[in-house]
Amino acid sequence: MTKEADVAAAVSGFYQALNILFTGDAEPMKNAWSHADDSSYMGPDGLYLRGWEQIKTMWEHVGALKLGGCVNPKQLNTVVGADMALITCVESGENEVDGQAETVGIRSSTVFRKEGDVWKVVAHQTDLLSYLAG
Repeated sequence: MTKEADVAAAVSGFYQALNILFTGDAEPMKNAWSHADDSSYMGPDGLYLRGWEQIKTMWEHVGALKLGGCVNPKQLNTVVGADMALITCVESGENEVDGQAETVGIRSSTVFRKEGDVWKVVAHQTDLLSYLAG
């Protein structure tokens, strides 16, 4: 496979992991991420986390929320370098909060880094979602 195809597979895996996370299973999302100390997360909840330990704990918390629904990338743009890749997109779909459907339509940037033979998420940043930001 080419670098571009490998990155496309990593992007697809990231969004599959996100949608599995909404069912309560955080493991695929934790596997999609780099476990390095230089990882960072600025997500729809308003948090700014640095380092794998903080990010791992956050994903476990989000999994426990069992938000339901499905979110996928739209207007996807991918830039691939030798060992880093950047995607920008609009994350679009919905979650369920207290039995109520909540629309998701937020801008997102995700950086992937090649670690060994695998592309892992090393940074993720999105707009805020009012029902998650607190």
